[in-house]
Amino acid sequence: MFNSWESLKNNCINCTKCDLCKTRTNLVFGYGNENAEVMFIGEGPGEQEDLQGKPFVGRSGKLLDSMLSEIGLNREKNIYIANIVKCRPPKNRDPLPIEQELCIDWLRNQFKLLSPKIVVAVGRIASMKIIDENIKITRDHGTFYKKKGIWFMPTIHPAAILRNMNQKPSVEQDFQKLKNKILEICSNTY
Repeated sequence: MFNSWESLKNNCINCTKCDLCKTRTNLVFGYGNENAEVMFIGEGPGEQEDLQGKPFVGRSGKLLDSMLSEIGLNREKNIYIANIVKCRPPKNRDPLPIEQELCIDWLRNQFKLLSPKIVVAVGRIASMKIIDENIKITRDHGTFYKKKGIWFMPTIHPAAILRNMNQKPSVEQDFQKLKNKILEICSNTY
């Protein structure tokens, strides 16, 4: 267990547990308010994230920011965003199960330092890894699950919405449910 964000990030930068470290441009550690009560977790960085060293900054990140703004959330102010794997898989492929396993302790340590009250799993892979391996994202998105006193909600990945804009209204409903849950249980998010 790391006792500071700085020591955790410094150790993560030097990680060589899997081969993804060999092909990355930048480590994509995480970004946002390190005291936030709400955490968003994606599967892994894409090309723009790898180039900029921040999660969700490409086209899907812009869509995510827009949906966050609609419910009063902002990655600079009141949420923290991270990924399961911290290095970009080649050609934006899904992170392999072994890569997820080798990298998950970095996320667990981020989780411990943050102690969020709500976690939003963004996309199928993140939802299956951190909530339940049997989740079906198109069926279960927007549903809250309570684990060890923390609320988890899967939602459809913004990249999937960009491929099929018909999904956007249902994801906007997920975000309204998220806002309601925040108002119900969080003390300093808004």
